[in-house]
Amino acid sequence: MSTQAASGKIEYGAMVEDGPMYVTMRIDKQLFGIEVKHVRDVLRQQKVTSIPLASPEIAGSLNLRGRIVTVIDVHRRLKLPPRDKELKSTFVVVELKGELYSLMVDSVGEVLTASAAMIEKTPANLSGCWKEIASGIYKLDGELMVLVDVPTLLTL
Repeated sequence: MSTQAASGKIEYGAMVEDGPMYVTMRIDKQLFGIEVKHVRDVLRQQKVTSIPLASPEIAGSLNLRGRIVTVIDVHRRLKLPPRDKELKSTFVVVELKGELYSLMVDSVGEVLTASAAMIEKTPANLSGCWKEIASGIYKLDGELMVLVDVPTLLTL
């Protein structure tokens, strides 16, 4: 379980051991989680090189230890308002079918072990952009975490 501190940071209490582990992130103040099995790396601000004629969701590419990684702007992917250019992005590198992708997010939190009993189906009233990529919802004290289906998120 977790509690929301006055600073806005999530504090995790007693962890459970019966469910999947998620890396927690924020996009446009919404908490979401990606299963640890998909995450390869978390990077601070990086130099992103634009790719001419790429779809709007593609922010560009970056060099990760000699590998070229496609950068996905999650704000654009979810049709959310553009993020403030003054704020630094965090990059979460995920792997799908042997290819690396970097998700440009607002911030990255902690690793959370979810109780399988507390994971629920995606509610019908969830906003369209989130409903499209959600594999479920996890209830935390004071807020809900959208569980992201990585293959769906990366389908442009």
